[in-house]
Amino acid sequence: MAKVMIVPDPALKPAGFAPATKVGNMVFVSGQTGTNNNGLVTGTVHEQTQQTFKNLETILQAAGATMADVVKITCFLVRASDYKGYAEERLKAFPADSQPASSTLIVKALARPEFLVEIEAIAVIS
Repeated sequence: MAKVMIVPDPALKPAGFAPATKVGNMVFVSGQTGTNNNGLVTGTVHEQTQQTFKNLETILQAAGATMADVVKITCFLVRASDYKGYAEERLKAFPADSQPASSTLIVKALARPEFLVEIEAIAVIS
């Protein structure tokens, strides 16, 4: 089965990794953060998580998938106290009848010190 790199906007392709890889009907989305074309969304974990899920959705759409196709997410938070805010946004991000399996890890740091949240996902296109 062929492996296809998913890059929604070639001008914004990060160096060294694919935003997502599609193999057959499966999509593996690299860790996404709360950035947009203007840089990092500043503010609380709510704002960063909202943008992170928007980025995830954009990548899924480029792969021919939707948020309803997501079967598993893994979230990385730098502060345990941010879990409640993240969880509230996670509930809003997915259709009520399509909540994915989910794991959350509290980590010492992410790639940049201002990142509060990072989310990766696996989707299966039906």
